[in-house]
Amino acid sequence: MKCKLSALFVCSCLFLVFPPLNTKAAQEKDYLSALEADKIRDAETSTERIKLFLNFAEDRLKKFQYELEHPSSNKHVEMLNALLNAYVGCVDDAADVMQLGIEKQENIRKGIDLMAARTKEFLPILEKFSTGGPELETYKENLDDAIEGTRDAMNDAEKAKKKVAPPPIRRKH
Repeated sequence: MKCKLSALFVCSCLFLVFPPLNTKAAQEKDYLSALEADKIRDAETSTERIKLFLNFAEDRLKKFQYELEHPSSNKHVEMLNALLNAYVGCVDDAADVMQLGIEKQENIRKGIDLMAARTKEFLPILEKFSTGGPELETYKENLDDAIEGTRDAMNDAEKAKKKVAPPPIRRKH
């Protein structure tokens, strides 16, 4: 009993002393490639990050459309669901960056406008698939999540437009 207790104590001390080795893997988004994650990390402003996340979301949406029109021979259903999940992750992260920029009182007016415009473009595409896309039952739940996430991001952007003051205008005398 005493031997087991001391072994447990030693193991728990090791966990406290050595941080987990996979912390970098835990920080990266599983739906972003390494190159995309580097681009996000290298972006200097919140507006640039919002733009990148929305571009990645658009890319996932185009890939989803392509996969529906040209089904792959293996793992088709998994691919559709993974692309929708990746789309939602990108849109959610863009909305999170927008909220963080507002909290930090950054000038993210362009990012907010971009978010509002792009989510308005994405929503009709997603709704078109929900009304009767091919193989709808296989990805309906993720599609509903994508529609809800897009609506939430669009509503957040509209609220942020009202909350964030426009930039000051210099008057010439």
